[in-house]
Amino acid sequence: MNVTHNGKSKHYRTVWFDKARNRVELIEQRLLPHQFKIVSTIDYVETARAITDMVVRGAGAIGATAAYGLTQGAWAFRGRGLKGFEKHLAKVYRTLAEARPTAVDPVNAMRWMLANITGVTVAERQERALAMAEQFADDDAAHCQALGQVGEPLIHDGARVLTHCNAGWLAFVDHGSATAPIYAAQAKGKSLHVFCDETRPRSQGAILTAWELAQQGIPHDIIADNAAGHLMQRGEIDLVIVGSDRTLGRTGEVANKIGTYTKAVLAKRHAIPFYVAIPLSTIDWELESGLDIPIEERDEDEVLRAWGITEGGRRQSVRVGNPGSTARNPAFDVTPPELITGIITPPGIFKPRHLWKNRAKLGFSGKA
Repeated sequence: MNVTHNGKSKHYRTVWFDKARNRVELIEQRLLPHQFKIVSTIDYVETARAITDMVVRGAGAIGATAAYGLTQGAWAFRGRGLKGFEKHLAKVYRTLAEARPTAVDPVNAMRWMLANITGVTVAERQERALAMAEQFADDDAAHCQALGQVGEPLIHDGARVLTHCNAGWLAFVDHGSATAPIYAAQAKGKSLHVFCDETRPRSQGAILTAWELAQQGIPHDIIADNAAGHLMQRGEIDLVIVGSDRTLGRTGEVANKIGTYTKAVLAKRHAIPFYVAIPLSTIDWELESGLDIPIEERDEDEVLRAWGITEGGRRQSVRVGNPGSTARNPAFDVTPPELITGIITPPGIFKPRHLWKNRAKLGFSGKA
């Protein structure tokens, strides 16, 4: 997407690779919307930390970051033996896979790479790793662009759309998942209005989605998470589109940012269509129950404190919770298929329980 910064507009992806320096380049998302900054990670350990600490976040974006991190680790290997190289890559894989456990995109990306990094020398395999990482990033952007074309007809002229968290281009390599149909509708000249759930505790909707929409010139309002039900009851929301960090291909269950399940229940109550937009890398074909999805529990300070910017432009963290109180901070929840109208994918829109029978169309190449 194009970013206007210091009066100049330039196209950016969320993540890319600097081969000359063996560094992963990232937009520092924790500083948005007040500061736009690019950071470089010096090795795969720092890349994993950037994922954990949410310098970069969002299913596709951390998938591509992990892919580049695996490449980074491969390029850092100085030996010549293939066995030593494979052992080293296994270590790199584990470090990156453990960075954030709920999203499946990083694991899918790196498993695909490991299965296809071929060559008779270490140097050949290092080059192959970079080519594979670039392909994953390009595929992620292409899949998201396709989501826009598939999902755009769902948005009628004048539609009022609710989003949750950030499933925009910042959460992917480019275009986004839940926002892709919105951008496509805008490109077709449709008028629309977006309601951005603030998405506590990290407020990705208020901070990131709203910043994206402002950059794109799309009318929007930030709303408190608990305001969505009121707006639905008053007939002010026509459609809900969210993203996903892991969608189970066998059951149609969707893991996404905490609060997604609540919005799905509210949408069902008010007969409002509820869609989930995903690239193919977000589908988990192995797990058989949403109860088996690892739900990340993050630091309680994310709930007890909040970041903001002072009048003087300085970022500052303040305590908002009662002193002495503790907090629970599950980062994701799981929405059952009966609450989901459809899953928007690059090949088309499917009922959640129909993913498995359409697995060949959706890129599944394993054994049933």
